[in-house]
Amino acid sequence: MAYRIAINGYGRIGQSVLRALMERSPRRSEPQMQVVAINELSDLDTIAYLTRYDTTHGRFPGRVETRDGRLLINDHAIEVINEPDPTRLPWKALNIDLVMECSGSFKDRPTAERHLSAGAKRLLFSNPAESDVDATIVCGINESSLLPAHRIVSAASCTTNCLVPVLTVLDEALGVEHGVTTTIHSAMNDQPVIDAYNQTDLRLTRSAMQSIVPVDTGLARGISRLMPHLADRFQSLHVRVPTINVSAMDLSICVKRDTTASEVNALFAVATRDRLAGLLGFTEEPMASVDFNHDPRSGIVDATQTRVAGGRLIKMLCWFDNEWGFANRMLDVAQHMARLEPPRIS
Repeated sequence: MAYRIAINGYGRIGQSVLRALMERSPRRSEPQMQVVAINELSDLDTIAYLTRYDTTHGRFPGRVETRDGRLLINDHAIEVINEPDPTRLPWKALNIDLVMECSGSFKDRPTAERHLSAGAKRLLFSNPAESDVDATIVCGINESSLLPAHRIVSAASCTTNCLVPVLTVLDEALGVEHGVTTTIHSAMNDQPVIDAYNQTDLRLTRSAMQSIVPVDTGLARGISRLMPHLADRFQSLHVRVPTINVSAMDLSICVKRDTTASEVNALFAVATRDRLAGLLGFTEEPMASVDFNHDPRSGIVDATQTRVAGGRLIKMLCWFDNEWGFANRMLDVAQHMARLEPPRIS
């Protein structure tokens, strides 16, 4: 029987999750997942249109239609709901196993529990969420820590999924002392095309297509949550740049013993063929950001940019498709959750 998924919030990540699931080749050893509902406040025709056509990822590789108030994907009917109150969602009637919370509108446990009270068995956040979630999972690092009792889970963030596997490889081989990260991130939908008002950040009033815009980031807290022995040893910056997709992570990391750029690259050449295969990539080709559009991996180490100063200061550049890579990681986490025993609902 298929694992029944509802997508709450059908923006960039929600749309990518649905597309990525449809593009995946099913494996007999994996639980079969099926999107059966979408909760989105937009109208059905717009939802269908944004599914059918996508500036970043191209036309949908299948049939997209509407019928009787439902979205049809290759004749598979998906219920479309327009309900802002999670407690009124029909998750019990639809027998929803997992809500993928992709709205980005909240990250707190009480709101997640409203989806559970509506009948969903579990919820997966598409953001780091608050620290009181049952688990925060980065695939390739700690997915084995998922337990049947875990009902509210976070898939962390696109930046955390890119960074933590890289830090883990370096930490295990060289010992990480401390570092600074700079995320060079594509523009997002909270930025205006031309200058416009923003209630939270004056920099976000400026045109996304005309400026490099610094914004706040909680990435350092994410490192501390997943690698507590490195708590308070990292600082993080984040700038938005005028591209629509694919971002980069600029890393400056001090390690405990002397190394070379060749040794660092050799570590990742091995790790990306072995334990992190399919999750972390490695390239020695002269590539640009657009070359990683629609890449399902969490990050790709650009070996041409690896530098070492003074023996222990490592400089690295890692590319990542901030939409497609993260959508695929959400599906991976969902697969792991589908293998768990059904939760006990009191």
